[in-house]
Amino acid sequence: MTKRDSAECVQTMQALRHALLVVNGKWKLQIIVALHSGARHFRGLERSVPGISTKVLAKELKDLEAHQFITRTVHPGPPVVVEYEALPYARSLDPVIEVLKAWGLQHQQRLEAGAVLPE
Repeated sequence: MTKRDSAECVQTMQALRHALLVVNGKWKLQIIVALHSGARHFRGLERSVPGISTKVLAKELKDLEAHQFITRTVHPGPPVVVEYEALPYARSLDPVIEVLKAWGLQHQQRLEAGAVLPE
């Protein structure tokens, strides 16, 4: 491996690490996809992301807000209503989501077809 190849590898690894720090885990991209259809209240969002706990959803929403993918709006009550909405910056993940979706479908079909995965 040349110095140039090594430098490119390091640069790629650093970029991947940074990207994964932002959208890591199984919930963040699902939350963003759920918000693509429009603003949602907390409970509505919780229902649209099956399997997520209230505590985890609250944490993930805070992380997504901190990274400027979503906005949180509090409408004074009574009752107080909190609404979450994807910001335009969240659309920058659309190509990533589409590629992951296509790969996920392909992988699922491969598994269902009984393909043997290397160990």
